[in-house]
Amino acid sequence: MTATTTAFDSTLKNLGITRTANKTAAKVQTAEEANQLTQKDFLTLLTAQLKNQDPTAPQDPMQQITQLAQFTQVSGIAEMNKTLKTVADRLNGTSSTDAMGYVGRAVLTEGNSAIANSDGSVDGAVELAADAGSVRVAIQSPNGELLKVVDLGAQKKGSVDWKWDGKTASGDPAPAGPYKIAVTASNNGKSVGTTGLVWAPVESVSLPSGGAPKLNLVGLGQIDPSQVRKAS
Repeated sequence: MTATTTAFDSTLKNLGITRTANKTAAKVQTAEEANQLTQKDFLTLLTAQLKNQDPTAPQDPMQQITQLAQFTQVSGIAEMNKTLKTVADRLNGTSSTDAMGYVGRAVLTEGNSAIANSDGSVDGAVELAADAGSVRVAIQSPNGELLKVVDLGAQKKGSVDWKWDGKTASGDPAPAGPYKIAVTASNNGKSVGTTGLVWAPVESVSLPSGGAPKLNLVGLGQIDPSQVRKAS
């Protein structure tokens, strides 16, 4: 409870007035809301002061002006905080319109399954937690058969792109996907942390009631728009 609210409640008590919640309202207040003085409460207080003041010693107008200024300042700060929170939520979130903009495009996101491009090739990337002396991407068929290992050699920490031409180790065209992707990296015999990224087309957007929009990716399922690393 703020010092301003405590002072007003004390004044109300001295005047024989009890500040209560609106009995006709069905809204359940939070603890923070219950401790806040509303405009209605302030007007009730001001009216009570005017009605109950001693005619021979009326309330100092300057005190009333000071109270009004304090209330206006506190109320203004509260409204400003609400506005800033709304702006922050908007900046950090993704609107339905933003999400719909991904439909028909391909996005790069975390995953271990990929489908081929129109020419049979597959694109992806690897995020390395540290420098690595050896980075390899193993491509497997849907039933787990090893088709090809793409050797990326030594790479620096960060994101590294890779591309597979869609042919097996023997040079034959690979069977239809989706393909399983497994990424490994090491440095001086020690494992390096990796995150496998794959490109996938955005087929549609789901708009759950009261929730954030979700992207439906071919071969990967549903992801949050915040999981998109790149889009093309």
